[in-house]
Amino acid sequence: MADTDRYISPLSERYASYEMQNIFSQDRKFTTWRKLWIALAEAEKELGLDITDEQIDELKSHRDDINYDTAREREKVVRHDVMSHVYAYGVQCPKAAGIIHLGATSCYVGDNTDIIIMADALKLTKTKLVNVIDKLSSFAEKYRDMPTLAFTHFQPAQPTTVGKRATLWIQDFIMDLEDLEYVLGSLKLLGSKGTTGTQASFLKLFDGDQKKVDALDGMIAEKMGFDECYAVSGQTYSRKVDLRVMNVLSGIAASAHKMSNDIRLLQHLKEVEEPFEKSQIGSSAMAYKRNPMRSERIASLARYVMIDTLNPAITASVQWFERTLDDSANKRLSIPEGFLATDGILDLCMNVADGLVVNKKVIEKRLMQELPFMATENIMMDCTKKGGNRQEIHERIREHSMEAALHVKRDGLDNDLLQMIADDDSFGVTYEELVENLDPKKYVGCAPHQVERFLDEKVKDVLEKNKDILGAKAEIKV
Repeated sequence: MADTDRYISPLSERYASYEMQNIFSQDRKFTTWRKLWIALAEAEKELGLDITDEQIDELKSHRDDINYDTAREREKVVRHDVMSHVYAYGVQCPKAAGIIHLGATSCYVGDNTDIIIMADALKLTKTKLVNVIDKLSSFAEKYRDMPTLAFTHFQPAQPTTVGKRATLWIQDFIMDLEDLEYVLGSLKLLGSKGTTGTQASFLKLFDGDQKKVDALDGMIAEKMGFDECYAVSGQTYSRKVDLRVMNVLSGIAASAHKMSNDIRLLQHLKEVEEPFEKSQIGSSAMAYKRNPMRSERIASLARYVMIDTLNPAITASVQWFERTLDDSANKRLSIPEGFLATDGILDLCMNVADGLVVNKKVIEKRLMQELPFMATENIMMDCTKKGGNRQEIHERIREHSMEAALHVKRDGLDNDLLQMIADDDSFGVTYEELVENLDPKKYVGCAPHQVERFLDEKVKDVLEKNKDILGAKAEIKV
């Protein structure tokens, strides 16, 4: 097998999709460099520089056939990746060799390409995020009325519904989508700012014509599909941009981690389980096990992404004046790997949300074990209406509740609180009357209505707005 003698990133081999890997591929990077050189040459020609159509056509004819070997050999000599590719492009385009990269600095292709690639990666991330929301919405709708025990501090609390719990996950993801759309919509190109951001080289090229220099950035942005360039910069775009992008990914990771934690805890309780394939092995030793490996992987990758956000935060904070190069190696790792890991997270989220298993009988059993404690407030109100003393009834219920809890926790018995209340003449109520109060749907409050309203008022518009990117499927490699 090839490449078994060296490290290969698990992000490529196990977690991230081909589509996301392609966005950060060498082919995408270097063809984008060449597109930028073509755009620069076209704009400079249109603004009056001595560049011919023949030269531009030659550049276009070799836009996609990167001569990597030539570039690699040149880089061994000059130790500069951009100039190696300028040279390699010039070997293929001898007529245009003299005008490639004219007036530009390395960041013209490097930074503009980074922005373009991050924009494409955010678009793919958006597609998958919207599909996670869609699949969870179907789940929430299906189980909007199913009562389940809620937890505060992971202790039994007033019931909710299975669908209502899912809306909490959806709401987090919608906030992430809003952040993503804002950052994606705010991305601008660096443009052609020169070595320190002053555009001095272009002012020289255009013989001091400020209007032509001012026009250049806008023309390049339009040719590359952007509305505008950042108004000011040093040699690079502000590394704050990378931080904003990674904060979006970190937010998605946090939302996914929270959802995966809930599912892992519910799977421990045997209430809700992630998909488990027919031939899947849960444990190498314990053959009966159904471990929540997908949700565990979501949590694992999510921690990586959240921690990775520190990289652009620190990088942005320590950039010296107009340019320093201690960002380069870090950016090559932190940005692509942040996207690749987030891509893996969202594929897993789609897969899990699409196949969640709800064990209704287990949910009902656990709820009914705890419901007598929660029904005591209603019992107290009913007895008071019949003429009982509220304070005295409260005290009797407290005493019986403590004793019933002791029977459950110390002795391992069933919850016999209702029988204890029925046997207490001070309540004047039969066991049958008490049981009538134990319809779980009486205790979920507005949860079903909240699910319906949330899906109708908040989620429906999101899905309608993004209907063209719905229907994505996730392939889990391992």
